[in-house]
Amino acid sequence: MFCHQCGTQVPSDVQFCPNCGQSLAAAPAASGAAVWTPPVGIHSQTGRWTGEGWRMVKADIGIYVGLALVTVVLNSIVPFIIQGPLTAGLFIVCIKRTLNRPAEFPDLFKGFNYFIPTLVASLVVGLFVCVGTLFCIIPGLVVAAMYKFTYLFIVDKRMDFWPAMEASRAVVKNDYFGFTMFLLALIGINVLGLLCCVVGLLVTIPLSVAAITVAYKEIVGFDPRVAESL
Repeated sequence: MFCHQCGTQVPSDVQFCPNCGQSLAAAPAASGAAVWTPPVGIHSQTGRWTGEGWRMVKADIGIYVGLALVTVVLNSIVPFIIQGPLTAGLFIVCIKRTLNRPAEFPDLFKGFNYFIPTLVASLVVGLFVCVGTLFCIIPGLVVAAMYKFTYLFIVDKRMDFWPAMEASRAVVKNDYFGFTMFLLALIGINVLGLLCCVVGLLVTIPLSVAAITVAYKEIVGFDPRVAESL
């Protein structure tokens, strides 16, 4: 389970967080996940979410470019192992900006508070996508779309990797086609960033994360306790 105050992963049998001292008595039982009911009847809004994501990134373009640069460099030095935590850190930055709160460079490393679930999620999702891609590519795209909200559920709802993946799938199953198109649009944006002498990725990567965060806020909504603790 995770402390809703500071996000530190703690054993399920402790009453107080060893990091910040917050009482865990009121935290959701067993898995530490917040009570959440999957939405129904939702549809992807690719253009609007992407537009909102761009406005968010454009407003703080300097910090987002710096965060993307550090993320790319660190992932190249330590591939696979820290990809999940760093991605979670980018989502934390976007969560704060979505809530009109100031984002700081050290926020990128808050993703390491969720090191184990984000690491396992990145490996499992990567494996599922690879397997799906073997079947004429399209299944791989659908699988990638299914799990695009996984990191947000881990950070926001304090879920472990598998409940977070299932929660993301529960959102996307409302509109598999629409959310796959959303993913393809983000892939296309990043391809354009790659073609711009690779440097464009420093803008398109945070744009993609921001657009997914905007979609999550609209569809799921942030846990107030977590939002206040970030």
